[in-house]
Amino acid sequence: MKGTEQKLDALRHSTSHIMAEAVLRMFPEAKIAIGPAIENGFYYDFDLPRNLTPEDLRSIEESMRDIIRSGASFRREVIGRDEARKRFQGQPYKLELLDAIPENEEVSIYTQGAFTDLCRGPHVENSREIDPGSFKLLSIAGAYWRGDEKNKMLQRIYGTAWRSAAELKEYLDHLAEVEKRDHRRLGRELDLYTVHEDAGPGLIYWHPKGGRIRQAVEDYWRDRHRRNGYEILFTPHIGRSWLWETSGHLGFYKDNMYAPMEIDDQDYYLKPMNCPFHIMVYKSRTRSYRDLPLRWAELGTVYRYERSGVLHGLLRVRGFTQDDAHIFCSPDQIESEILEVLRFSLRVWEDFGFTDIKAYLATRPEGSIGDDALWNTAIESLKKAVVAQGLDYELDQGGGAFYGPKIDLKIKDALGREWQMTTIQFDFNMPERFDMKFVDADGREKRPFMVHRALLGSLERFFGVLIEHYGGAFPVWLAPVQGVVIPVAPAFGDYAARVARSLKDQGFQVEADLSDSRMNAKIRSAQGEKIPYMLVVGGNEKDAGAVSVRTRAGEQMNNMPLPDFAAFLGEKIRSKALL
Repeated sequence: MKGTEQKLDALRHSTSHIMAEAVLRMFPEAKIAIGPAIENGFYYDFDLPRNLTPEDLRSIEESMRDIIRSGASFRREVIGRDEARKRFQGQPYKLELLDAIPENEEVSIYTQGAFTDLCRGPHVENSREIDPGSFKLLSIAGAYWRGDEKNKMLQRIYGTAWRSAAELKEYLDHLAEVEKRDHRRLGRELDLYTVHEDAGPGLIYWHPKGGRIRQAVEDYWRDRHRRNGYEILFTPHIGRSWLWETSGHLGFYKDNMYAPMEIDDQDYYLKPMNCPFHIMVYKSRTRSYRDLPLRWAELGTVYRYERSGVLHGLLRVRGFTQDDAHIFCSPDQIESEILEVLRFSLRVWEDFGFTDIKAYLATRPEGSIGDDALWNTAIESLKKAVVAQGLDYELDQGGGAFYGPKIDLKIKDALGREWQMTTIQFDFNMPERFDMKFVDADGREKRPFMVHRALLGSLERFFGVLIEHYGGAFPVWLAPVQGVVIPVAPAFGDYAARVARSLKDQGFQVEADLSDSRMNAKIRSAQGEKIPYMLVVGGNEKDAGAVSVRTRAGEQMNNMPLPDFAAFLGEKIRSKALL
């Protein structure tokens, strides 16, 4: 499998070089930067005399096919640095890359046709190994040279390449489904949320329907946490600078924190994390071993600076509500606590409809703090918990934070995409920095174990994943509108309103569509809004005190007594059913 992947990477890398040659045919004065293979494709960055258009991409594709059919060989040469500088005269980005190559490393170039690139390879041997129908240029984006906003913005062309035209079609069909489920598009169409660039990029405005879903998620979250022995905390949005100096955030994380505000001649910072506040609550009084474990959770809104170029709908924002928890326990409790938090996390993901989950266990890195015994105890407790839950897991040797090992849970959505969500992270750093203690049974003061646990990650990012997983057709218990009552004619509007009011009074999210539209138009509108149940009412239903139910999947249940439908809907909500 590894060899197959390497061959595909070489094919994609070769296609990026062919694209660069085609771009230079169109723009001989172009300055070329880098063009690596990436997951599912490739890209190349260019400094061009004008902005590219979608029509340009089509022309570049045709030129690429001509190059492929010409049967150009990819020839590798190792050359001296002076020769390389001559070859790339007039190409400043290549010269900068050349200067960055260590003196003890060889300089290699690849040439195909009229195009030569500074490159390590590998490549295919001949362009004819690439099927002319197996690639497509997908998009144009801006990219700062070397990812630095201080440098010039280049134009990046993204493309995809596969072994055959059939594989390309399969991938493009997948992309079409991804586009159909894009949370940004569905967010607008379903009126769930907006981002207002003029009022502040990366900040989410939850609309009423999005707010209903968020409330359902929060209510579920709080209920589950209380049942699992957590207490709910609420902490401030700002804190004095000494708090962030003590926690280490100002030393390690300052670039992601917003500038301080001065209050009473003291610097205050918007919080990027909730943990120092939870520690302050812990330190508010002396703690005994009898108090432990303490499980404290908070839906705490935090603020982190992200560059404008990486902001992405709900998935990458500047202000978000973190689904956060901290566990403080004694060393003898750690194994059972980790097992419990993992079991709890898996149950929550199951309730939200995610069952394909993999764990990644990250161990001690170089330069970490804490003694070996602490690390070994923590890693062993994580490993035992993963095995006990029967989870497929992968060991990430040395991938832990400097202050402790962790488990990341990654879920697969309906399209098979993997998302990192839950993190269970040990922290040997903050208990030391804040001099946290508890009095043990022997009367001596000891350090508690501290575990950070983000289950959903953040409500904003989780909501984005949830929208795309369900394509906006949410399970009944999360749907912002669970049912809409549709009268077959205006004469039955009063009965439709009474049905909606009765169901609302029972706690259901049900509305009546009393607009002037025809019945079929109202049904189409409800289907477009992905409402689970359409309750059609006319003379028969009014006389019987019933509703005729049509599901968004097209199933029909006629003349169902209203109390029976209420019981039916209640059971669907309790069981977390999709429909």
